[in-house]
Amino acid sequence: MEAYLRIVRWKNLLFILVIQWLMQHAVVYPLLQTYGFEISQRDVFNILLYAATMLISAGGYVINDYFDVKIDRLNRPDKVIVSEKITPKAAMLYYQMLTVTGVICGLILAFLSHSFTLGFIMLFTPGLLWFYSASYKRQFITGNVIVSFSASLVMLVVGFLEVALLQIQYGNLLLQTPIPAQIYGWTGGFAAFAFACTWIREIIKDMEDIHGDREMECRTMPIKWGIPKTKYFLYALIILTIAALFHVDFHYIHFDGNLTTRYILFGLTLPLVALSYLIFRSKTPEDFHQASTLSKFIMLAGVLYSLIFYYLTAKTFHISIFGLFIVK
Repeated sequence: MEAYLRIVRWKNLLFILVIQWLMQHAVVYPLLQTYGFEISQRDVFNILLYAATMLISAGGYVINDYFDVKIDRLNRPDKVIVSEKITPKAAMLYYQMLTVTGVICGLILAFLSHSFTLGFIMLFTPGLLWFYSASYKRQFITGNVIVSFSASLVMLVVGFLEVALLQIQYGNLLLQTPIPAQIYGWTGGFAAFAFACTWIREIIKDMEDIHGDREMECRTMPIKWGIPKTKYFLYALIILTIAALFHVDFHYIHFDGNLTTRYILFGLTLPLVALSYLIFRSKTPEDFHQASTLSKFIMLAGVLYSLIFYYLTAKTFHISIFGLFIVK
């Protein structure tokens, strides 16, 4: 039983659940409250969303391990699950059960919410994850971008669902408000940060796994460019991410005070600078693993800005936080 939990990265699945819950309750719902929109009962829709996302993600983790047995024997021999604790046949059956159930939940959600976009995403993503694991993962840049895009979809689907439900409830009246643009803008902003952090982390993991990947004739960035040039690319990506954060803060976030600026500076920029230093001094797989771990915490810090957003929105528009109290 433990092996079946480990192979689906249950901690990552919980993280996905927390992300989607925060996108709904700390970003989208406060936005709706500021414009006086009523938040209808959505338990069924939310359960279907969480189930579809986590099941499809879990299936993606399983099929990744299924195709990566040989590479994992070289890079992480102590963490091999498929063929060691779960047979390849059982792993494939497990993948099929998770993915099919996830797609069914996703299609039911798309049908109930009248959203073609959600339906397309729920069908497209499993195929993307399959081809990533089978082929694209070993190709230059392509694999990293696919994983990063998949991470961003976790947040984007929340925006697509909420706008679809609002259109059912309010019809064309919704299009006369800035709500759809606000929802897409904020969930898209969090998704963009998730994309950047995931891309950074995937490249770091490629540097960590360079020896095994080279044995298997993969064409990852560190193998094609070498470690030094790959590090320079990461520095550039980190600088662009920091610049984008401050650009968004100065041009698109208009709350009173400088809490957002301070959060970006101390909660995101300084950790990104620290990450750059870790990458600079990294030479061994253990060093790169430390940098990879830090990048996960930076992504978590980015997600937790949703609570700062909720607080600032509640303070500005005098709405209650989680229905408990009003900030003055």
